[in-house]
Amino acid sequence: MKERSTLSRLLVRAFSVSIDGYGAGPDQGPETPLGVGGPEMFQWFFHTRTWQRMRGSEEGETGVDDQLAAQGFEGIGASIMGRNMFGPVRGPWPDESWKGWWGEEPPYHTPVFVLTHYPRAPITMKGGTEFRFVTDGIESALEQAKEAAGGQDIRLNGGVSVVRQYLQAGLIDELHLVMSPVLLGRGENLFSGLDLRALGYECARHIPGERAAAHIMIRKRA
Repeated sequence: MKERSTLSRLLVRAFSVSIDGYGAGPDQGPETPLGVGGPEMFQWFFHTRTWQRMRGSEEGETGVDDQLAAQGFEGIGASIMGRNMFGPVRGPWPDESWKGWWGEEPPYHTPVFVLTHYPRAPITMKGGTEFRFVTDGIESALEQAKEAAGGQDIRLNGGVSVVRQYLQAGLIDELHLVMSPVLLGRGENLFSGLDLRALGYECARHIPGERAAAHIMIRKRA
């Protein structure tokens, strides 16, 4: 298992970013998990069949945006996310009641490693998702995810702070960013202070979407 896990790639898939570089709007909270204005970045996604299937429907569009959204879930054996993406609870866990934003059956269907400073027992959900909480940093989370992925790829779900940490460490192999024609002005900026070229990244591909969003593929140079 250890030998196979080294083949796993760390991927960012269908990560929405505003045209001014923000991956989340300001004032995130229980009522605004994406921040004020954040949902505007996801209009390209809300129209896809992939999104509708997550909601139990077979409606939705099936063009380029949908194809790329669906590809983001293919070949994934484990995921990583930050605590802010898992939920709005801060500090020590007050109880076991919060189990994420996604209800009883989250869309991941794999082990999901949640970065946090406070330990918590794993949570097993319907559909194969198991949230496992990691308190000893991003590299430990990646190694644990590699073990769990069994040779498949690992999806780095976010949020912005976590993606920035993995970028700065040069640990991300590929990023699929979706640049939406939206100006947020404030919030969490994905690129601020990062020199992606110096970190070894290059733009590999650009694909226009149907709803004015642009799909940008960035990869680590060999």
